[in-house]
Amino acid sequence: MNAESDERDGGAVSAKPVSATGDVTEGVTKEDRELGSRAPGFIKASRTLHLSWQVGVFVVGLAVVVAGVIMLPLPGPGWLVIFGGMAIWATEFVWAQLVLRWTRRKVSEAAQRALDPKVRRRNIILTVIGLVIISVLVGIYVWKFGVTMPWKIHE
Repeated sequence: MNAESDERDGGAVSAKPVSATGDVTEGVTKEDRELGSRAPGFIKASRTLHLSWQVGVFVVGLAVVVAGVIMLPLPGPGWLVIFGGMAIWATEFVWAQLVLRWTRRKVSEAAQRALDPKVRRRNIILTVIGLVIISVLVGIYVWKFGVTMPWKIHE
């Protein structure tokens, strides 16, 4: 069959099918994929070329992350862009792959908690209470000061 010997264990380990792109195809989730560089083989073959590739990936990822950080206080999808930059880094650096795996796991756990009926009910009640409080405060402000458009203020 299709078996490889593992010198550490001394036993035979069956190899997993690999697609033409190098991805393991059967029974392996995205999280089980091997860590490390996903650069093409001809780039990995040359140390200088691979180092240049890593520097380029780092610079592009850094530019995207910095753009995301700038978007946090400004209009724009800041967190989405930051995670996009992390995904760019994850194509080449193990630490970024581990951070993205951890983030995916935490987001999935949070989504599962948010779908819990008790948590959803609590969130809906808190949202309604918050909206009522804001509506009362806006109503008091309008009753006390009235509605005057900024361009009609004479002072």
